[in-house]
Order: sequence, then structure tokens, then C-alpha cells
Amino acid sequence: MTESELRASLHRAGYIADEALATTLWLAGELQRPLLIEGDAGVGKTALASALAAARGQVLVRLQCHEGLDLAQAAYEWNYGRQLLAIRLHETQGGRVQEADLFAREYLLERPLLKAISSPQPCVLLIDEIDRADEAFEAFLLEVLADYQITVPEFGTVKALHVPHVVLTSNGTRELSDALRRRCLYHYLEYPTLAREIAIVRATLPQAEGALIEQAVAFVQRLRREDLDKKPGVAETLDWVRALHRLAFKALPDDPHALMATLACLLKTRDDRFQLGPDRVRQLIEGRRSVGVAEPAPQPT
Repeated sequence: MTESELRASLHRAGYIADEALATTLWLAGELQRPLLIEGDAGVGKTALASALAAARGQVLVRLQCHEGLDLAQAAYEWNYGRQLLAIRLHETQGGRVQEADLFAREYLLERPLLKAISSPQPCVLLIDEIDRADEAFEAFLLEVLADYQITVPEFGTVKALHVPHVVLTSNGTRELSDALRRRCLYHYLEYPTLAREIAIVRATLPQAEGALIEQAVAFVQRLRREDLDKKPGVAETLDWVRALHRLAFKALPDDPHALMATLACLLKTRDDRFQLGPDRVRQLIEGRRSVGVAEPAPQPT
């Protein structure tokens, strides 16, 4: 699959990638290197991995990172219940089970990392929000990212049957190690441009009116320039346009009071909701008349 074919496949899967992102993603596959994507929450990092799996017709294996994440949750765990049952079964038969038999592959429970490594078909491995895991887990991850293998002390080394397409995401809550960064290709994902966000919403919500989409996206673009605790991401834009469409709006209304209740789709903190009153909403609505839609939406490749 060429870079342009990958970009077109992502578009068919509902993800509008710009040329730089599509090229980096294609290179990661060609070089069999993990791709580390950083950016604010809501810019589409996780959605990219889902779209990549859909574009390639592969299974998505997701590891959601969090504080305190350990090997039992991320890589593998021994099935102690089955091991104990095997011991008791041998005892009732007057025999004695060998330790090597207890630590056979059949007693090994696959968690996301081992599942991706062991997959009989190529897959996409999403390691989501790696910055939320601690440095000890990050150090363990280096073997997986460098050699696509996992060493299980009691069993041996499990090597990948097919090198997975690895996508790591980070919101930048902590600095990642140089060792991790060296093993990855890198891309910083910005909020989409006006034209690209319009294209995303049109592709996802084709039933919504074109004027509503253009005006709503322009409103959200201006809203992101406000001093907010949490800027609305693309997912919030989609929720808002979907809500406006369900309310039978064909364009943004002139009356800000008609929009106030729907802002629950965009504003997710008390302070943000408090500072955006009807007067400010009116100014943001009127801004579309002076700014307008500055650039056309890109055409599918």
C-alpha cells in the first residue's frame, strides 16, 4: 500500500489525515517502527489507530495505560486457577505434576501486549496514553518496541509472528524517556484546520446541513481561542453538530439563548461553562459573519 493509497483508505474509514500525518504513518509501517503521536486531548490520536486498523482490514488491540499499570494487566498473567486444578488432578491420580508442565503456554493468559505479539495475523497495537503509565512500565515496554518480543521468565521469549503496527499516544502529562522516543517515529497532532475539521464532520455526519456544519465548526474554531480549561476536541464538535441536527437546526441561530443548553456538548468544566454567557456566545456567533469559512474543504484523494 502506497502513501496515497493509505491516505485514501483512512479517508474511507472516516479519518481525514493531512499529507504529513499520512506520510509519517506510512513510513512507520514500511520501516516497522512504532509511531508516537502527541497532542492535546481530543485531536484524534486514538481515532487514528482505529482508522488505521479499519483501513488495513486488521484487528485493533488496545492497551489503555493508567497509573499503576503492571505486567499482569498489560502483557501476560499465569492462569493460577488452571494450574491449581492441574496439581489437584495429578494428586488424585497418585502422580506429581512437573513444574515445567505448569508453566506451559496453555496456562498463559494473554493481555494486550502478548496478544498483539502472538497474533496469527497482522494487527494494529494501540498503546493509549502512555504518559499515564509510570517509568518502570515504560522501561519494560522497550523490549516490545525494539524487538517485538516479550520475555516470560518461566516460559521463554515469545517473538512476534507478524510485526504489529504500533501506535502510541501521549497527552503530555509527563515527559517520556529518550529511550522510548528513540525507538519511535514521531508526529505532533494539532487541532485540525477549519477546512479539515469541516471535512471530518461532513464525512461523519453527511445527513447534517452543509451550512450548519460550516458555521458550527467555525464557531468551535473560535471557541478554542478562548481562555478555556478544556478546549473542545473533534469529538466534541461532532457531538455538538449531531445535537444541533437532532434539534432540527439547519444553521446556527441568531439568538444565543437557543444555543446555551447545547453547549453542554462543548464545555466540560464548571469554569468554562460559567465564563461563556449569552453575550459572549452572541459574539462568537456573529464572528462567522465577519470571518466566514476561509478555505474550502479538501477533496478526497
